[in-house]
Amino acid sequence: MDHQPSTINKVLIANRGEIASRIIRTCRKMGIISIAVFSDADSEGLFVKEADIAVNIGEGRPSASYLNQDKIIEVALAHHADAIHPGYGFLSENAAFAKRCEQEQIIFIGPNAMAIEAMGSKSRAKAIMKEHNVPVIPGYLGEDQSEDRLIKEAKKIGFPNLLKAAAGGGGKGMRIVHSEKELKDKISEARREAKSAFGDEELIIEKYIAKGRHIEFQIFGDQRGNAIHILERECTIQRRYQKVLEESPSPVLNEDLRSKIGAAAVNAARALNYDNAGTVEFIFDETTKTFYFLEVNTRLQVEHPVTEEITGLDLVEMQIEVAEGKPLSISQEDIAGKGYAVEARLYAEDPKNDFMPDTGVVRLWEIPAVDGLRIETAVRTGSEISIYYDPMIAKIIVRDKNRFSAHRKMIYTLRHLKCMGLTTNQDFLLTLFEHDMIRLGKYDTHFINEYFEVGQMYELSQDQLHLALIASTLHSWSKREEQRTLLKSLPSGWRNNPYALQQTSYIYENGERTVEYQVSHDQLFDMRIGEREYHVKMVAHEQPHLSFRVNGVQYHASIVQSGHQLYVHIPESGNITLRKKERYPSRNKAKADGGYQAPMPSQIIKILVQTGQKVKADEALMVISSMKMENTITAEKAGVVSQVYAREGQNVEAGCILLKVD
Repeated sequence: MDHQPSTINKVLIANRGEIASRIIRTCRKMGIISIAVFSDADSEGLFVKEADIAVNIGEGRPSASYLNQDKIIEVALAHHADAIHPGYGFLSENAAFAKRCEQEQIIFIGPNAMAIEAMGSKSRAKAIMKEHNVPVIPGYLGEDQSEDRLIKEAKKIGFPNLLKAAAGGGGKGMRIVHSEKELKDKISEARREAKSAFGDEELIIEKYIAKGRHIEFQIFGDQRGNAIHILERECTIQRRYQKVLEESPSPVLNEDLRSKIGAAAVNAARALNYDNAGTVEFIFDETTKTFYFLEVNTRLQVEHPVTEEITGLDLVEMQIEVAEGKPLSISQEDIAGKGYAVEARLYAEDPKNDFMPDTGVVRLWEIPAVDGLRIETAVRTGSEISIYYDPMIAKIIVRDKNRFSAHRKMIYTLRHLKCMGLTTNQDFLLTLFEHDMIRLGKYDTHFINEYFEVGQMYELSQDQLHLALIASTLHSWSKREEQRTLLKSLPSGWRNNPYALQQTSYIYENGERTVEYQVSHDQLFDMRIGEREYHVKMVAHEQPHLSFRVNGVQYHASIVQSGHQLYVHIPESGNITLRKKERYPSRNKAKADGGYQAPMPSQIIKILVQTGQKVKADEALMVISSMKMENTITAEKAGVVSQVYAREGQNVEAGCILLKVD
């Protein structure tokens, strides 16, 4: 077959956020013109400004923009794009879209449509791997999708087992089933979520490996039949099947195991005539040293920078070259890892509230200067994290000579990175990297559930909280001083009774904390919090940064304010959110007794009850979705639905009362 290389001069990026920025960077390096497409919700996005050309393609809902094939093809043709890079997510593993690009004579920067189609069904993928001697987990992947058949097969496999959306990924449409009694409900949940996320409710069932490690191999193929692997990434630390940190090399693989699993990955690539970037995922049983095929991700992975950092390769550049029809520029013998790299995913979510996603504005974004640090993000100060998309804010990648030194740098980075104005998992990530079991590399896929109790992810000490209260008080005092226009010769807070202390009160985690203080002309403060007394000196205050001394020790803080909400970052204390208590509180409407609130900004997917209906404890009331994650609100106790305030399809804010049960 003749493989006449094409030349790609203009690439449309059918994606958004950090991956769009990442692809734009390589296009610029290669002298390729980049075309970004963006939704209304992303009109101020950093990637929009970075691209050579940017085109609006519709409203915020992905189905109206980033998943709208007609609009994307229309823009590509109108701007004479030679190729489309789908990034990851959205249309990246859509075989129909890859075929459509081919029909329109636009190069699809990804594997051939047949490979995508084959791996798009987990059941078909397993069948292909079995035929090519790649070990697979025992399970059911049949065409008969009746509830009776699924129940029968699940019982035959034994409990616990795992229901998975055949067309899925990223934990969507996935449920662990521990016993027969919960099987029917779990099948319904998994089907509904699979249908919502992928438009296909087919399920497969697998034996659930309780103590496994998640190890994946980066594969690459070209259009001339060459296939290689580019080493492994370990992605064992997950929550809700979403990866939290990824590292390479894996702390559990020796050279013999690396060679065996790598060979299986290449075998998988050859079975598919694979011709671009992909990832073969395995579950590894550390006890038995056996490994099983999980799936092939027929796209660039979120965690691809880990591989780039230890090999020095640019995987996006390789993708483009292979898509042009060029042979792979490296052979298996050329692949060598140098040093160690680790990636942590910074999400807008609340670890203390079962990792519920959050939305809001990033009011301060600052990255510390750390050698070997790479940040992949499309966020900056002022960026909005919206309800429509995945809550990932950034990928934090650190490279160093070995695992210990890279982890130490990651801890330093997480202490000093400033992402302020909304709730994130930053402090949780810091706690994770400081954990002894992580440091030693001794963990499995259940690590977070076993070692971190929801609601008690990390405990703030009294000293840490007091530092934040002191910094907030100095911040508020300084702002008042800047705004003062009358009697400037008098000390701040002067009063007829010179012995009376000024007071500022804050709400922290439903408890009130009061700071009493007195200030002299040279910005020396005597402060009291409870029984503790502090001598404080204001050193410098340039919004949003503050330097101060407490009992002779100097600290640095950053503080941003939204209404009465104060977001405080101190490297020694982490991120703390305080609410300044109003001197003259407004009359707030009390939460209705029996009212069920939206735990996060959400869209109402399905209302399962109606006014007057009797409900039992734990009965499902409503299904909501936020940032591509579906959640079910259940009854806390038995009662009667007295009011339904929400409607299906409605977007609601966090705290909005959805319904009431008496």
